[in-house]
Amino acid sequence: MANFLEIAGRKIGKEYAPLVVAEIGINHEGSIETAVKMAQAAIDAGAEIIKHQTHIPDAEMSIEARSIIPGNTDVSIYEVIKRCALTLDEEKLLADYVRTRNVIYLSTPFSFEAVDFLDEIQVPAFKIGSGECNNYPLVKRVASKGKPVILSTGMNTIETISPSVEILRKAGIPFALLHCTNLYPTPANLVRLNSILDLGKAFPDAVLGLSDHSLTNFPCLGAVGLGASILERHFTDSKSRPGPDIVCSMDPRELSQLIEGSRIIHESTKGNKYPVKEEDVTIAFAFSSVVGTRDLLVGEVVTKNDITMKRPNGGDFGPRDYESLVGKKVVEYIPKNTQIKKSQIEQKK
Repeated sequence: MANFLEIAGRKIGKEYAPLVVAEIGINHEGSIETAVKMAQAAIDAGAEIIKHQTHIPDAEMSIEARSIIPGNTDVSIYEVIKRCALTLDEEKLLADYVRTRNVIYLSTPFSFEAVDFLDEIQVPAFKIGSGECNNYPLVKRVASKGKPVILSTGMNTIETISPSVEILRKAGIPFALLHCTNLYPTPANLVRLNSILDLGKAFPDAVLGLSDHSLTNFPCLGAVGLGASILERHFTDSKSRPGPDIVCSMDPRELSQLIEGSRIIHESTKGNKYPVKEEDVTIAFAFSSVVGTRDLLVGEVVTKNDITMKRPNGGDFGPRDYESLVGKKVVEYIPKNTQIKKSQIEQKK
């Protein structure tokens, strides 16, 4: 089924409430105790999915990574990841805790080894980060596991996304594509929500979503109106914690608000432009009927000055009939300020 996927029984697509993903990532700074506290706070706030990042530093980074300094820190990316990575045994403890709370555990692999590890601990789906969107060998390794995939597409074009989509299609893998801007934080003018529409046009069989790194929930809420079914933001239990991603992370209160707000907006997008039956009670008094502005006597010819529109609805003549009454003869007395009836006006044959 196009535009639909299922992760551990949670159905995801336009027909269902948006899925909000709480991305703990590396906010725990390498502490399993902190990671569990963050997972607990997110679950208590209503999270359906806790997402981690599976980093095996020497498996995912070469010697050259030790000289690359990201824009949101002052040390090399290797040092950041080395400091913030959980061991695989610790990550398994985190996954086990999340599952004891009946919540879905997902993680992003950054190496072949990480893919295999996550498959071994039986994650029900894979999240592929924007940096790996064009890492086609890694995408093939993920696809070989036969599980649904959520693919972030930041820093990529339709042309560089396409090979990964083809890999997933060929493997028969249901997939979602998340628009993303990889700046931490992302200013509003660079969020570019219309990119969600671009992804939908280019890949009509994809579930759509947004992975956002801005400072508020507003872009994610706006994305729902454009068809986003998955909303992902970094999460922390406290914004006073250190870490490069804390600045663009939501806290428990914001997570709860995003879950509630996204569901309200999703419900609000349903239906088309027509009066619903529930509006009948309002229509009864809000619409208007044609009434006389003075007493109209038998034999008089109606002029524009003799009639007006007044509430409520329910008279024989409504707004569409107003002009047609001008020039008609009165055949039955019409009291001032009462709705004009068909029996009171000459009906020409």
